[in-house]
Amino acid sequence: MLTTHPFDDDKLREECGIFGVSGAEGAAALVALGLHALQHRGQEAAGITSWDGNQFHTHRAMGHVAGNFDRDEVIRALVGTTAAGHVRYSTTGETAIRNVQPLYAELASGGFAVAHNGNISNAMRLRRDLVRRGAIFQSTSDTEVIIHLVATSQYRTLIDRFIDALKRVEGAYSLIVMTPEGMIACRDPLGIRPLVMGRLDDTIVFASETVALDVVGADYVRDVEPGELVIVKGTELSSHKPFAPQSPRPCIFEYVYFSRPDSISDDRSVYSVRKAIGAQLAIESPVEADLVVPVPDSGVPAAIGYAQQSGIPFELGIIRSHYVGRTFIQPGDKVRHLGVKLKHNANRELIKGKRVVLIDDSIVRGTTSLKIVQMMHEAGAAEVHMRIASPPTRHSCFYGVDTPERAKLLAAKLDVGGMTDFIHANSLAFISIDGLYKALGEARRADINPKYCDACFTGDYPTSLTDQDELTPVDQFALLEERVG
Repeated sequence: MLTTHPFDDDKLREECGIFGVSGAEGAAALVALGLHALQHRGQEAAGITSWDGNQFHTHRAMGHVAGNFDRDEVIRALVGTTAAGHVRYSTTGETAIRNVQPLYAELASGGFAVAHNGNISNAMRLRRDLVRRGAIFQSTSDTEVIIHLVATSQYRTLIDRFIDALKRVEGAYSLIVMTPEGMIACRDPLGIRPLVMGRLDDTIVFASETVALDVVGADYVRDVEPGELVIVKGTELSSHKPFAPQSPRPCIFEYVYFSRPDSISDDRSVYSVRKAIGAQLAIESPVEADLVVPVPDSGVPAAIGYAQQSGIPFELGIIRSHYVGRTFIQPGDKVRHLGVKLKHNANRELIKGKRVVLIDDSIVRGTTSLKIVQMMHEAGAAEVHMRIASPPTRHSCFYGVDTPERAKLLAAKLDVGGMTDFIHANSLAFISIDGLYKALGEARRADINPKYCDACFTGDYPTSLTDQDELTPVDQFALLEERVG
């Protein structure tokens, strides 16, 4: 079996996108639109839960938002003025409807639905403790741990039980929670995963990215702050900050790859940052060449920046078909090789005889880069130079990103010279970690905590990793199999 996404199968993948609406007639329809804009953050499954003032309604499905939530009968069944939705991309865990969010449970205080972007890094330990105390889990998702912690908390009010639960978890989370009392949106104390708030007339909207606000016509108000809980009851807003203040560490890879380029993150245009990364890469790693060619589509903004800084012409040397869905081809090396070209194909007349600089956002296992370089050579390129708009990815992420185990990361096994040989390029270079920060207008200082979470590049994890540090190798393997965000 071959899927026709040969250049997409070796990317770091964000696990989830979340979207919530409070105080709008037909809230579920707005959520469906918002999830369309966040589809890039999770393409395996989608779900929406609504509240009509008396009961909750949920529809969850495998696959994309389109085809599942563009049918009138589905949206009409999700009645209510409050709704939350989720798009999901799991890691190596089980692909099953029971793991599709929002997750819902009936607590003593009433219904409780939660949509989560991130990863709880002590979820396995908490889960085992809860099971020993009699908890019965219905999914393999770390998100369900939060529900059980809320249910078993000894505090009196729901909000206090929720805060109590959050104080027991480690890792990264952006959450949208629905209860009969209202909607809660919150981020972990370090703000590792993004969450923004918008307003559409009297309607409050929460989303993983500002582009989802644009799609529904909502105005961006502000980011939900790290460690903040925003509670919405009707049209009334209140803010709670129950955690001790910490220096925020948002994920730096949002700027490199995860966020859509038309989003705004921390008052910065993602597109402009990616162009600045490309320009810095040209300063750090120049090369004599005839063309700058992006690996579509994520490499385009950085390639524009590289071309503008270097003065080398920007050209679309790889053409991507946006009309090819998932195609299945019988095994066989020759047919598999031909199937690769269904999705991406070299612009042969442009490439032939040219010295080409390929710009991509990252190298993970290296298999994608190998295919792209090979494609350029087969198209007749005289030289193929690879430039990467992020530092080498040497460490796994445990904060809600699907990353291979470290042993499978090419940069964890080989130096740059070895990686160059592996992908058969004439040269290979990555932007430095200092250069990445410079493109963001920051400086990474060794004597203080960096402003971003850059653990995938540096190994500097900003939180405890209980499940990784304390469990046996067998348990760690099981964790990789069950981590589904």
